Amino acid sequence: MSTKLLTVSSSPHIHQNQGVSSIMWGVVIAMIPAFAVSVYNFGVGAVYVTALSVAFCIMFEYLIVKYLLKKTPTIMDGSAAITGVLLAFNVPSNLPWWIILIGALVAIGIGKLSFGGLGNNPFNPALVGRVFLLISFPVQMTSWPKAGESLLAIDGETGATPLGLLKDGLKNGDSVSQLMGEIPSHLDFFFGLQGGSTGEISALALLLGLGYMLYKKIITWHIPFTIFGTVLAISTVFWMVNPEQFADPIFHLLTGGLMLGAIFMATDYVTSPMTAKGMIIYAIGIGFITMMIRFFGSYPEGISFAILIMNAFVPLLNKYVKPARFGKEVKNG
Repeated sequence: MSTKLLTVSSSPHIHQNQGVSSIMWGVVIAMIPAFAVSVYNFGVGAVYVTALSVAFCIMFEYLIVKYLLKKTPTIMDGSAAITGVLLAFNVPSNLPWWIILIGALVAIGIGKLSFGGLGNNPFNPALVGRVFLLISFPVQMTSWPKAGESLLAIDGETGATPLGLLKDGLKNGDSVSQLMGEIPSHLDFFFGLQGGSTGEISALALLLGLGYMLYKKIITWHIPFTIFGTVLAISTVFWMVNPEQFADPIFHLLTGGLMLGAIFMATDYVTSPMTAKGMIIYAIGIGFITMMIRFFGSYPEGISFAILIMNAFVPLLNKYVKPARFGKEVKNG
């Protein structure tokens, strides 16, 4: 008879009614509004990319866990499905199937399972896959279909995103006021009438998902709202200094993958800090790096790189940013 009656895992020990599966599927529900807008704007291409990405991620999770790691597959916990949806949300809706296959393999095989699987990966798996594809296939990853141009076909007319138009225009010597005439309005950004990656185009849909996750207590406000505040603060300062060189803060808040990253990827339990103070420092770093890349980097968008960079600092934040023990600061605690 075994004498091992109780196994205590490492801290923190927090009791909640929510299990891994309920949290994961709750996140999937929160992404439904963004998926619905992507289908409305990109048609069958959005369905095609999302279905393939989810199927490939679940398939690789099952095959690698069962046949390489020799463990029981855990595909029903929803984590592989979330990685698949997030990977699809971060790519154009006209991406070829074989690039999606490679992205899913990198996200699950390298980003997640090479570190031991769910709970052990230091970097967000979907972003690992997305950044790998962006570096490896820059042409295909930056050819975005225009909203409403390819509802019944995977291929369609493509164009630059608002951030891409701004970056290229400024490089060519145009001013922000000149470029704004070629770019959709802020209201279009809010509702999702713009080009971009499949799931990033509608601020309203993403905010509905944020509201649902806050209501269900899946996430807290600290990371998304601190990223929004940091981006607004930095972009306001630069805009006030030179409005012909830097776009206004609402433009930066509503365009690109900022909201998608801040709401659904920076808040990943595994790759974000455990304490509220740590989350705020982490989110400020993401907002700052994102804006520096947007202003001075080669890429028009920087949220993916910013989250991955700050993922690397999470172990340090968890080690040095801790709450007071029993209400009292403990030296070297």
